[in-house]
Amino acid sequence: MSWFIYALLALILWGLWGFFPRIAVNYISPKSILIFESFGSLLVGISVLIFTGQIELHPLSTVLSTLAGITGALGALFFIIALKKGNTYVVVAMTALYPLITILLCYAVLREPIKSKQMLGIIFAIIAMVLFAD
Repeated sequence: MSWFIYALLALILWGLWGFFPRIAVNYISPKSILIFESFGSLLVGISVLIFTGQIELHPLSTVLSTLAGITGALGALFFIIALKKGNTYVVVAMTALYPLITILLCYAVLREPIKSKQMLGIIFAIIAMVLFAD
């Protein structure tokens, strides 16, 4: 089960990757968020900032967009490590549940509602993760 920790880390980090831009979009455009995500994951955004000059800047969104790039890249790294150590179908199925992290963060931090039917889906997804992780 050495792959499980890496797959779990990928799940959490990809959940954060989906969460940070959700807040940033309140302050800047999706185009600018994409640019800062690239900066965070590979520091490519530095080149974009220098050559385009068309970047919207907002302190909080800049940090959140960069964090989204960093968490996405780290999640990809742990995903690849989990793939190397575990069965692909299990790793892919488990890490595909990363939206749970985003959903729960949006509920807890942004107070976005979760209906009963959606909560049942979340419970089934958690059960699926447990069943896949044997």
